Amino acid sequence: MNKITKVGLSALCGSLATVASAQAGALSASGSAVATWSSNSKDVTGNPIGMASAVTFTGSGELDNGTTFTATFTGADQLGYTSGSIVMTTPSFGSISISGATGGNGIGGYDDKMPTAWEEVWGTSLGTKIDLAKGVGSSSNIQWASPAMDLGFATTTLKVAHSPRNTGGLINDKAVGGDKASPKMEGTDVVLDISALGGQNIFLGYSTSARDGAALAGTNGDNNSDHEEGVAGVIFTIGPVKAGAQVTGEFLGNEQTGTDVFGYKNVMWGVSFNVNDNLSISYGEMESKKGLVSGETAGTVVMEGESIQLAYTMGGATLKIAETSVDNIGYSTGTANSKDATTVALSLAF
Repeated sequence: MNKITKVGLSALCGSLATVASAQAGALSASGSAVATWSSNSKDVTGNPIGMASAVTFTGSGELDNGTTFTATFTGADQLGYTSGSIVMTTPSFGSISISGATGGNGIGGYDDKMPTAWEEVWGTSLGTKIDLAKGVGSSSNIQWASPAMDLGFATTTLKVAHSPRNTGGLINDKAVGGDKASPKMEGTDVVLDISALGGQNIFLGYSTSARDGAALAGTNGDNNSDHEEGVAGVIFTIGPVKAGAQVTGEFLGNEQTGTDVFGYKNVMWGVSFNVNDNLSISYGEMESKKGLVSGETAGTVVMEGESIQLAYTMGGATLKIAETSVDNIGYSTGTANSKDATTVALSLAF
Protein backbone atom coordinates (compact mmCIF):
# COMPACT_ATOMS: atom_id res chain seq x y z
CA MET A 1 0.00 0.00 0.00
CA ASN A 2 2.83 2.37 0.88
CA LYS A 3 4.51 1.58 -2.43
CA ILE A 4 1.31 2.38 -4.32
CA THR A 5 0.95 5.63 -2.40
CA LYS A 6 4.52 6.60 -3.20
CA VAL A 7 4.03 5.83 -6.89
CA GLY A 8 0.83 7.88 -6.95
CA LEU A 9 2.44 10.83 -5.20
CA SER A 10 5.46 10.66 -7.51
CA ALA A 11 3.23 10.69 -10.59
CA LEU A 12 1.22 13.59 -9.19
CA CYS A 13 4.32 15.60 -8.39
CA GLY A 14 5.69 14.89 -11.86
CA SER A 15 2.47 16.13 -13.48
CA LEU A 16 2.46 19.26 -11.37
CA ALA A 17 6.08 19.91 -12.29
CA THR A 18 5.23 19.59 -15.98
CA VAL A 19 2.32 22.01 -15.64
CA ALA A 20 4.46 24.46 -13.68
CA SER A 21 7.19 24.26 -16.32
CA ALA A 22 4.76 24.93 -19.16
CA GLN A 23 3.24 27.90 -17.37
CA ALA A 24 6.43 29.28 -15.83
CA GLY A 25 7.09 32.90 -16.58
CA ALA A 26 8.45 36.10 -15.14
CA LEU A 27 7.20 39.65 -14.86
CA SER A 28 9.56 42.59 -14.61
CA ALA A 29 9.02 46.32 -14.43
CA SER A 30 11.17 49.21 -15.59
CA GLY A 31 10.54 52.88 -15.92
CA SER A 32 11.80 56.40 -16.26
CA ALA A 33 11.07 59.93 -15.14
CA VAL A 34 11.94 62.98 -17.21
CA ALA A 35 11.96 66.64 -16.29
CA THR A 36 12.49 69.24 -19.04
CA TRP A 37 13.08 72.96 -19.45
CA SER A 38 11.99 74.32 -22.84
CA SER A 39 12.56 77.72 -24.35
CA ASN A 40 10.98 78.35 -27.78
CA SER A 41 11.40 81.54 -29.75
CA LYS A 42 8.29 83.40 -31.04
CA ASP A 43 6.05 81.44 -28.68
CA VAL A 44 4.42 82.32 -25.37
CA THR A 45 6.52 80.08 -23.15
CA GLY A 46 4.59 80.36 -19.92
CA ASN A 47 5.88 77.78 -17.46
CA PRO A 48 8.87 76.07 -19.14
CA ILE A 49 9.09 73.14 -16.70
CA GLY A 50 7.61 69.87 -17.90
CA MET A 51 7.63 66.38 -16.47
CA ALA A 52 6.56 62.92 -17.55
CA SER A 53 7.06 59.38 -16.41
CA ALA A 54 6.84 55.98 -18.02
CA VAL A 55 6.44 52.48 -16.61
CA THR A 56 6.84 49.34 -18.71
CA PHE A 57 5.82 45.86 -17.57
CA THR A 58 7.41 42.94 -19.41
CA GLY A 59 6.24 39.37 -19.01
CA SER A 60 8.11 36.44 -20.53
CA GLY A 61 7.94 32.67 -20.58
CA GLU A 62 8.49 29.52 -22.64
CA LEU A 63 6.19 26.90 -24.14
CA ASP A 64 6.87 23.15 -24.24
CA ASN A 65 8.16 23.25 -27.83
CA GLY A 66 10.83 25.89 -27.17
CA THR A 67 8.72 28.84 -28.34
CA THR A 68 9.20 31.87 -26.12
CA PHE A 69 6.75 34.69 -25.54
CA THR A 70 7.10 38.28 -24.40
CA ALA A 71 4.29 40.64 -23.47
CA THR A 72 5.06 44.34 -23.06
CA PHE A 73 2.70 47.01 -21.74
CA THR A 74 3.65 50.64 -21.33
CA GLY A 75 2.11 53.70 -19.74
CA ALA A 76 3.91 56.87 -20.81
CA ASP A 77 3.66 60.67 -20.79
CA GLN A 78 1.19 60.92 -17.88
CA LEU A 79 -1.17 58.40 -19.51
CA GLY A 80 -2.45 55.20 -17.89
CA TYR A 81 -1.92 52.87 -20.85
CA THR A 82 -0.36 53.92 -24.13
CA SER A 83 0.88 50.84 -25.95
CA GLY A 84 1.32 47.09 -25.73
CA SER A 85 2.51 44.09 -27.70
CA ILE A 86 2.65 40.30 -27.52
CA VAL A 87 5.52 38.53 -29.29
CA MET A 88 5.80 34.77 -29.86
CA THR A 89 9.28 33.69 -30.98
CA THR A 90 9.65 30.17 -32.40
CA PRO A 91 12.91 28.21 -32.69
CA SER A 92 12.87 28.16 -36.51
CA PHE A 93 9.84 30.00 -37.95
CA GLY A 94 10.65 33.49 -36.70
CA SER A 95 8.39 35.62 -34.52
CA ILE A 96 4.75 36.68 -34.53
CA SER A 97 3.96 40.05 -32.96
CA ILE A 98 0.52 41.37 -32.07
CA SER A 99 0.89 45.11 -31.60
CA GLY A 100 -1.53 47.54 -30.01
CA ALA A 101 -0.48 50.55 -32.09
CA THR A 102 3.03 50.77 -30.61
CA GLY A 103 4.40 52.22 -33.84
CA GLY A 104 7.25 49.72 -33.95
CA ASN A 105 5.85 47.18 -36.42
CA GLY A 106 6.08 47.52 -40.21
CA ILE A 107 7.66 50.65 -41.60
CA GLY A 108 6.54 52.55 -38.50
CA GLY A 109 9.74 51.44 -36.80
CA TYR A 110 11.77 53.05 -39.61
CA ASP A 111 10.14 56.50 -39.91
CA ASP A 112 13.39 58.13 -38.65
CA LYS A 113 16.29 55.90 -37.62
CA MET A 114 19.03 58.50 -37.88
CA PRO A 115 21.81 58.44 -35.25
CA THR A 116 21.24 60.94 -32.47
CA ALA A 117 22.44 61.65 -28.95
CA TRP A 118 18.86 62.22 -27.77
CA GLU A 119 15.87 62.95 -30.00
CA GLU A 120 15.06 63.30 -33.68
CA VAL A 121 15.40 66.78 -35.19
CA TRP A 122 11.60 67.14 -35.15
CA GLY A 123 11.24 65.56 -31.69
CA THR A 124 12.25 68.41 -29.37
CA SER A 125 9.98 71.10 -27.91
CA LEU A 126 9.04 72.93 -31.13
CA GLY A 127 6.15 70.69 -32.22
CA THR A 128 6.82 70.55 -35.96
CA LYS A 129 3.67 68.57 -36.93
CA ILE A 130 5.81 66.63 -39.41
CA ASP A 131 4.07 63.93 -41.46
CA LEU A 132 5.98 60.64 -41.12
CA ALA A 133 5.73 57.32 -42.94
CA LYS A 134 3.98 55.10 -40.38
CA GLY A 135 2.38 52.35 -42.48
CA VAL A 136 0.22 50.12 -40.28
CA GLY A 137 2.36 50.80 -37.20
CA SER A 138 -0.11 53.27 -35.67
CA SER A 139 -2.99 50.79 -35.92
CA SER A 140 -3.49 47.48 -34.12
CA ASN A 141 -1.69 44.96 -36.33
CA ILE A 142 -0.01 41.57 -36.62
CA GLN A 143 3.57 41.18 -37.85
CA TRP A 144 5.66 38.19 -38.86
CA ALA A 145 9.45 38.57 -38.74
CA SER A 146 11.61 35.90 -40.32
CA PRO A 147 14.56 34.35 -38.50
CA ALA A 148 17.80 36.23 -39.18
CA MET A 149 19.20 34.74 -42.40
CA ASP A 150 23.00 34.56 -42.32
CA LEU A 151 24.53 35.55 -45.67
CA GLY A 152 28.11 35.35 -44.43
CA PHE A 153 28.84 39.06 -44.75
CA ALA A 154 25.45 40.14 -43.39
CA THR A 155 22.24 38.97 -41.74
CA THR A 156 18.84 39.70 -43.27
CA THR A 157 15.41 39.88 -41.66
CA LEU A 158 12.13 40.09 -43.56
CA LYS A 159 9.12 41.62 -41.81
CA VAL A 160 5.49 41.59 -42.97
CA ALA A 161 2.85 43.49 -40.96
CA HIS A 162 -0.89 43.62 -41.62
CA SER A 163 -3.81 45.61 -40.20
CA PRO A 164 -7.39 44.68 -41.15
CA ARG A 165 -8.34 48.37 -40.92
CA ASN A 166 -5.48 50.87 -40.95
CA THR A 167 -7.31 53.69 -39.18
CA GLY A 168 -5.05 54.12 -36.15
CA GLY A 169 -5.71 53.89 -32.43
CA LEU A 170 -5.79 51.24 -29.72
CA ILE A 171 -8.57 48.67 -29.45
CA ASN A 172 -9.47 47.03 -26.14
CA ASP A 173 -9.98 43.28 -25.77
CA LYS A 174 -13.39 41.99 -26.87
CA ALA A 175 -13.88 45.25 -28.76
CA VAL A 176 -13.72 46.49 -32.35
CA GLY A 177 -12.40 49.65 -33.94
CA GLY A 178 -15.73 50.87 -35.31
CA ASP A 179 -16.13 53.55 -37.93
CA LYS A 180 -13.17 55.96 -37.79
CA ALA A 181 -14.49 58.10 -40.68
CA SER A 182 -11.30 57.32 -42.56
CA PRO A 183 -10.90 56.21 -46.18
CA LYS A 184 -8.16 53.75 -45.21
CA MET A 185 -9.07 50.09 -45.31
CA GLU A 186 -6.75 47.11 -44.81
CA GLY A 187 -3.02 47.78 -44.99
CA THR A 188 0.15 45.74 -45.38
CA ASP A 189 3.82 46.63 -44.78
CA VAL A 190 6.92 44.78 -46.01
CA VAL A 191 10.38 45.59 -44.62
CA LEU A 192 13.80 44.17 -45.49
CA ASP A 193 16.42 44.87 -42.80
CA ILE A 194 20.06 44.03 -43.56
CA SER A 195 22.73 44.19 -40.86
CA ALA A 196 26.25 43.90 -42.28
CA LEU A 197 29.49 43.17 -40.45
CA GLY A 198 30.87 46.04 -38.42
CA GLY A 199 27.46 47.43 -37.45
CA GLN A 200 26.38 48.69 -40.88
CA ASN A 201 22.63 48.69 -41.54
CA ILE A 202 20.50 48.97 -44.69
CA PHE A 203 16.70 49.01 -44.61
CA LEU A 204 13.98 49.14 -47.26
CA GLY A 205 10.24 49.20 -46.67
CA TYR A 206 6.94 49.59 -48.52
CA SER A 207 3.38 50.03 -47.28
CA THR A 208 0.05 50.04 -49.07
CA SER A 209 -3.44 50.63 -47.68
CA ALA A 210 -6.61 50.22 -49.71
CA ARG A 211 -8.91 53.23 -49.81
CA ASP A 212 -12.68 53.33 -49.70
CA GLY A 213 -13.83 56.00 -52.16
CA ALA A 214 -17.34 56.03 -50.70
CA ALA A 215 -15.96 57.13 -47.31
CA LEU A 216 -14.44 60.29 -48.76
CA ALA A 217 -17.74 62.19 -48.94
CA GLY A 218 -17.30 63.02 -52.61
CA THR A 219 -13.75 64.39 -52.44
CA ASN A 220 -12.40 61.34 -54.22
CA GLY A 221 -14.54 58.88 -56.10
CA ASP A 222 -11.58 56.69 -57.10
CA ASN A 223 -11.31 53.88 -54.56
CA ASN A 224 -8.59 52.20 -56.63
CA SER A 225 -5.95 54.76 -55.62
CA ASP A 226 -4.20 53.13 -52.69
CA HIS A 227 -2.44 55.01 -49.91
CA GLU A 228 1.26 54.15 -50.41
CA GLU A 229 4.39 54.78 -48.33
CA GLY A 230 8.03 53.83 -48.61
CA VAL A 231 11.27 54.10 -46.63
CA ALA A 232 14.93 53.52 -47.52
CA GLY A 233 18.05 54.24 -45.52
CA VAL A 234 21.56 53.29 -44.52
CA ILE A 235 23.56 53.66 -41.31
CA PHE A 236 27.35 53.32 -41.13
CA THR A 237 29.26 52.63 -37.91
CA ILE A 238 32.97 53.41 -37.70
CA GLY A 239 34.24 52.98 -34.17
CA PRO A 240 32.52 55.56 -31.94
CA VAL A 241 30.98 57.37 -34.94
CA LYS A 242 27.61 56.61 -36.54
CA ALA A 243 26.40 58.32 -39.72
CA GLY A 244 23.19 57.73 -41.58
CA ALA A 245 20.82 59.02 -44.24
CA GLN A 246 17.31 58.04 -45.26
CA VAL A 247 14.37 59.08 -47.38
CA THR A 248 10.65 58.41 -46.92
CA GLY A 249 7.77 59.05 -49.27
CA GLU A 250 4.00 59.04 -48.92
CA PHE A 251 1.36 59.12 -51.67
CA LEU A 252 -2.08 59.84 -50.23
CA GLY A 253 -4.02 58.66 -53.28
CA ASN A 254 -6.10 61.83 -53.46
CA GLU A 255 -8.07 62.83 -56.54
CA GLN A 256 -6.62 65.44 -58.92
CA THR A 257 -8.02 68.61 -57.35
CA GLY A 258 -6.32 71.86 -56.46
CA THR A 259 -6.82 71.56 -52.70
CA ASP A 260 -5.90 67.92 -52.10
CA VAL A 261 -2.45 67.04 -50.77
CA PHE A 262 -0.61 64.79 -53.20
CA GLY A 263 1.91 63.49 -50.66
CA TYR A 264 4.96 64.03 -48.48
CA LYS A 265 8.67 63.42 -48.94
CA ASN A 266 11.11 63.40 -46.01
CA VAL A 267 14.91 63.41 -46.19
CA MET A 268 16.93 63.01 -42.99
CA TRP A 269 20.59 62.58 -42.12
CA GLY A 270 22.54 62.54 -38.89
CA VAL A 271 25.92 61.92 -37.29
CA SER A 272 26.57 60.91 -33.67
CA PHE A 273 29.87 60.57 -31.79
CA ASN A 274 30.38 58.70 -28.52
CA VAL A 275 33.18 60.73 -26.96
CA ASN A 276 33.45 58.23 -24.12
CA ASP A 277 31.21 55.88 -22.13
CA ASN A 278 29.33 58.84 -20.64
CA LEU A 279 29.31 61.62 -23.25
CA SER A 280 27.78 61.63 -26.73
CA ILE A 281 27.05 64.43 -29.20
CA SER A 282 25.12 64.52 -32.48
CA TYR A 283 24.07 66.73 -35.34
CA GLY A 284 21.17 66.11 -37.68
CA GLU A 285 19.09 67.72 -40.40
CA MET A 286 15.67 66.98 -41.85
CA GLU A 287 13.69 68.25 -44.82
CA SER A 288 9.99 67.51 -45.17
CA LYS A 289 8.14 68.48 -48.35
CA LYS A 290 4.36 68.73 -48.59
CA GLY A 291 3.12 68.79 -52.18
CA LEU A 292 -0.26 69.50 -53.74
CA VAL A 293 -1.72 67.69 -56.73
CA SER A 294 -2.24 70.94 -58.59
CA GLY A 295 1.33 71.20 -59.84
CA GLU A 296 5.01 70.47 -59.37
CA THR A 297 5.67 73.64 -57.40
CA ALA A 298 2.30 75.31 -56.79
CA GLY A 299 1.27 74.87 -53.17
CA THR A 300 4.44 72.98 -52.25
CA VAL A 301 5.90 73.84 -48.83
CA VAL A 302 9.26 72.62 -47.52
CA MET A 303 9.88 72.39 -43.78
CA GLU A 304 13.57 72.29 -42.82
CA GLY A 305 15.23 71.75 -39.49
CA GLU A 306 18.56 71.10 -37.80
CA SER A 307 19.53 70.11 -34.28
CA ILE A 308 22.76 69.73 -32.32
CA GLN A 309 22.48 67.64 -29.18
CA LEU A 310 24.51 66.46 -26.20
CA ALA A 311 23.85 63.71 -23.68
CA TYR A 312 25.87 62.98 -20.53
CA THR A 313 25.10 59.86 -18.49
CA MET A 314 25.86 59.42 -14.79
CA GLY A 315 24.72 55.96 -13.80
CA GLY A 316 20.93 55.95 -13.99
CA ALA A 317 20.70 59.68 -14.71
CA THR A 318 21.22 61.42 -18.05
CA LEU A 319 21.47 65.14 -18.73
CA LYS A 320 20.43 66.08 -22.29
CA ILE A 321 20.56 69.34 -24.22
CA ALA A 322 19.22 70.12 -27.71
CA GLU A 323 19.59 73.31 -29.75
CA THR A 324 17.06 73.11 -32.59
CA SER A 325 16.04 75.39 -35.45
CA VAL A 326 13.10 74.72 -37.80
CA ASP A 327 11.74 76.76 -40.73
CA ASN A 328 8.12 76.58 -41.98
CA ILE A 329 6.80 74.68 -38.97
CA GLY A 330 3.57 72.84 -39.71
CA TYR A 331 4.17 73.36 -43.45
CA SER A 332 3.28 77.06 -43.07
CA THR A 333 5.47 79.76 -44.54
CA GLY A 334 6.33 83.11 -42.97
CA THR A 335 8.82 84.38 -40.43
CA ALA A 336 6.45 83.54 -37.56
CA ASN A 337 6.80 79.84 -38.43
CA SER A 338 10.59 79.80 -38.34
CA LYS A 339 11.60 79.14 -34.74
CA ASP A 340 14.53 78.19 -32.53
CA ALA A 341 14.42 76.17 -29.34
CA THR A 342 16.62 75.16 -26.43
CA THR A 343 15.48 72.01 -24.63
CA VAL A 344 17.15 70.65 -21.51
CA ALA A 345 16.14 67.36 -19.89
CA LEU A 346 17.06 65.32 -16.85
CA SER A 347 16.14 61.68 -17.37
CA LEU A 348 16.16 59.05 -14.60
CA ALA A 349 15.95 55.35 -15.42
CA PHE A 350 14.87 52.72 -12.89
